[in-house]
Amino acid sequence: MTTHPVPDWTDPRWREGALAWVTDALGRRGRRVTGPVEPRVRPWSLVWRVPTDAGDAWFKANNPGTRHEATLLAGLARLVPGRVLEPVAVDPRRGWALLPDGGPSLREVLAGGQDLTHWERLLPGYAALQATVAPHVGELLADGVPDHRPEELPGLFTALLDDTEALLLGTAAGPDAGSYERLRAYRGEFAGLCRRLAEVGVPASIQHDDLHDGNVFVGDDGYRFFDWGDASVAHPFGTLLVTLRSVAHARGLDPGDPALLRLRDAYLESWTDRYDRATLREAAGLAVRVTVVSRALSWRRALDTADPGRAEYVEAVPGWLGELFAPLPV
Repeated sequence: MTTHPVPDWTDPRWREGALAWVTDALGRRGRRVTGPVEPRVRPWSLVWRVPTDAGDAWFKANNPGTRHEATLLAGLARLVPGRVLEPVAVDPRRGWALLPDGGPSLREVLAGGQDLTHWERLLPGYAALQATVAPHVGELLADGVPDHRPEELPGLFTALLDDTEALLLGTAAGPDAGSYERLRAYRGEFAGLCRRLAEVGVPASIQHDDLHDGNVFVGDDGYRFFDWGDASVAHPFGTLLVTLRSVAHARGLDPGDPALLRLRDAYLESWTDRYDRATLREAAGLAVRVTVVSRALSWRRALDTADPGRAEYVEAVPGWLGELFAPLPV
């Protein structure tokens, strides 16, 4: 695993430059910063809440492993207006984005409630977003969005298994010798799953890879999806891995629970004009399984930094690979 240096987000000179960029971008929209920014820092990004005379704005700076998010946000705002926040400004080279406030998140709206109505409504809208974006994946790849399509995943899986540092091999937090050999022995079967998934023929699209209730805004005019730093060009159905796992965790549901299957089918409905339901359900099961590797890759990319704060999260890479042999939500 290689690590890339990131800007020192605590350096007053970096902060001054970023704040000047934010102030200028807002000024061109007739807005003025009215108070100090409030930071939240993770190894993969820094986020500022920026108070202005027209409500809060949000500044995000990504590390090199997730820098593509800024360009992706601008592209999605163009391709699927109303489904994502339209950036106030982006700087693709530096991985900076300035966004308007999105209102309450789905997590805030649900407030721990068990009602799945919002999910039943928003998943078809998210599927429609993916269908709209699918013809443009070449543009996304050219803009640096990671390529996790089924035909690419076997090679990425093999390369990940060779990254013994990222897997924490030889440490208590990594896989033991038997588990590691099991992962390596699984490569052939994994490649077969990816081949079958590709054969179904559902076009690749943008795949959020972390679509849970904390990454959806709820508004009077519908839902908007945000925080695309983990996203990749991939089989669209892979989204269901995190979404259904998060719903299951929040509600104490077992894998295969009828409520989870109902959400799966609500999402898949958008493709029933082209594929029969049995084929779609098979593809969903395959996509959820292979996307476990995509999640591990997303974490490795996010942690490809020298920031010492990464130590808190490094177990996520081997942890996700361990899920390859665990029961999945559908």
